[in-house]
Amino acid sequence: MSDTTTQPRGRIGRIVAASLIGTTIEWYDFFLYGSAAALVFNTLFFPSADPLVGTLIAFITYAIGFAARPLGGIVFGHFGDKIGRKKLLVLSLLMMGGATFAMGLLPTYESIGVWAPILLTVLRLVQGFALGGEWGGAVLIVSEHGGDKHRGFWASWPQAGAPGGNLLATGVLSLLAAVQSDAAFQSWGWRIPFLLSGLLVMIGLWIRVSVSESPVFLEAQAKAEAAAAAGVKEEAPVVEVFKRSWREVLSAIGTRFGENISYYILTSFLLVYVTVHLELPKSTALNAVLIGSAVHFVTIPLWGALSDRIGRRPVTLIGSAGMAVWAFAFFGLVDSKSFAVITLAVTAGLLLHGAMYGPQAAFISEMFDTKVRYSGASMGSQLASILAGALAPIIAVELLKDYGSSTPISVYLCAAAVITTITVAVTRETLGRDLTRDGRAERNEAVPAVGAADRA
Repeated sequence: MSDTTTQPRGRIGRIVAASLIGTTIEWYDFFLYGSAAALVFNTLFFPSADPLVGTLIAFITYAIGFAARPLGGIVFGHFGDKIGRKKLLVLSLLMMGGATFAMGLLPTYESIGVWAPILLTVLRLVQGFALGGEWGGAVLIVSEHGGDKHRGFWASWPQAGAPGGNLLATGVLSLLAAVQSDAAFQSWGWRIPFLLSGLLVMIGLWIRVSVSESPVFLEAQAKAEAAAAAGVKEEAPVVEVFKRSWREVLSAIGTRFGENISYYILTSFLLVYVTVHLELPKSTALNAVLIGSAVHFVTIPLWGALSDRIGRRPVTLIGSAGMAVWAFAFFGLVDSKSFAVITLAVTAGLLLHGAMYGPQAAFISEMFDTKVRYSGASMGSQLASILAGALAPIIAVELLKDYGSSTPISVYLCAAAVITTITVAVTRETLGRDLTRDGRAERNEAVPAVGAADRA
């Protein structure tokens, strides 16, 4: 293994902390919109006589944010592979925070009419663009600093930023819902979490600028500069990805498919299902997601650590196969209308999701070579977000509106989990790969066996 991938524990700890805090803040901003779309935006920005129709329109703008993510992945990936991971991570944080803060200042439909949803949609596009570049950079800078032996564990911490951000967003909304009347929350209280983003971004920025650039990237950059000096011309990273790594992109999409859909069903759509379909207080759904996200946050690194012992594929398959079954139990438990049972349903579902999500950062990072890793990982991840996460709440709301039953939604969730199960089952194990190696030379070699001495 190359020495460039081995870092002292204190240094990797600081890098992990910086990535975790940054991703938590960015996901807080992104998830805040999803929660607000289900609870507030449907009436303040997209008024309609039918609550489900207003919610559906609000979720369409929610999906627009996902549509911008592949573009963000391509742009950030290209420059991240050219000039470094760190600079692009700082930029993504500023863009995301600025858009979220501006949402908190927007006038509503009642004040400026159609311009309100238009401006909201534009800001949502900025959010999506920024987040499209965030994921790849955050997981790569950790993956490339950490050694081969514990990469799954270290790289899973930025993944924990997703439930961390959701935990923070849901917690703030739950607190406001508890201390405010519905009228006050609808009038002005909903703005507070968006404006809070400004402070969080400043904290995250202060931490993020202190981290060092990835040594694996610096090594690859030095080789590229030497090749350029010798007159060797390299193709743009995005072009090389589609020419030589398209199979890996497809594998990344399939790996994320069931994970992405299940997460947004278990969190964002649940808010709609509980408040509109079951006619329960919004605090019931918010608090259930709050508790489930806390457990999710803690267990994601444990799944990542397990993948360092038994492989990325087995852990992911535990989650995807389990989710295919849990899809049918989940809504049956939620329909009990018992807060304790709903919380159990959400928490168990997020545990299974974590088994897919924890190893994912290392798994996808290890699929690509260093000089195209940011582009390849970002494209695979963000294309999956359009096909899966962007459409999941919309499809679920439409199925609920058309059938008035959760059964079609369970079938949809199960099918998504099966797609991921099949994809991972046919994808090559990546555990033990040295990230400094050239994958073109490695393709004809056997993958190191799990537990092999050279992984240490």
